[in-house]
Amino acid sequence: MSSRTSLHLFCFAICLSLATANAQEHSNDSLETVKKNVADQKAVLVDVREKAEWDKGHVSDAVFLPLSDLRNGTVTEDQLKKLPKDRIVYTHCAVGKRSLQAAKVLAERGYEVRPLKQGYNNLIEAGFQGSKEK
Repeated sequence: MSSRTSLHLFCFAICLSLATANAQEHSNDSLETVKKNVADQKAVLVDVREKAEWDKGHVSDAVFLPLSDLRNGTVTEDQLKKLPKDRIVYTHCAVGKRSLQAAKVLAERGYEVRPLKQGYNNLIEAGFQGSKEK
């Protein structure tokens, strides 16, 4: 193997390991742990679904921060004030995919984010208080 090929393989391995290290995964925290951390004010639950979904029902203590706002940079300072950096941020959506995407954006802003794989319906079934108030 030439030294040039070795260098390319080495660079590829470094890039792959960095990409893997930065890849966001769903949290292993149980919903009971999430509920306790939110109740103890150690964490904030963030709903990253879109407004129409939120309006149909949401967890009453959740912060509403749609993924579309995070993606296009229209998040306001007032929205971010609801996310203290000294607390864990649990993101949730309908089935976990947007939760991962939002977690990546928030982690880049310096938050400790733990995206939930469980969606809104799972949270309600686990005993989180629901609300339809806007």
